[in-house]
Amino acid sequence: MEYSLSQDKNVVDDIEKFDFNHYEDSQALPWNRNKALIMDEEADSVDVHLYRPMIGSLMYLIASRPDITFAVCACARLQVTPKISHLHDVKRIFRYLKGQPKLGLWYPRDSPFDLKAFFDCE
Repeated sequence: MEYSLSQDKNVVDDIEKFDFNHYEDSQALPWNRNKALIMDEEADSVDVHLYRPMIGSLMYLIASRPDITFAVCACARLQVTPKISHLHDVKRIFRYLKGQPKLGLWYPRDSPFDLKAFFDCE
């Protein structure tokens, strides 16, 4: 049996939730390799009630999206005092996801992989 793990519905829902539908363009990469993510004390702060839910949604997605793991974790480190530049980096991740919503993990039939799932259901 082949396994495919994808959260494309969650990606679409998050894009709608945070109002990224109006972005026409998408990003080829979730991270700008030429720009370091730094703590800039002089920059304007961002409302943490906007930034933290975005990071939380992205953290949920990294279980099946290793392509965004580094970028999300780097942005998550700055949740205490996020700045405008950090919000732009998070928005870049969402724009990348908008262009690549159906990526996930795929395990072929002959792989030595045993999928075990756990859930809490009452």
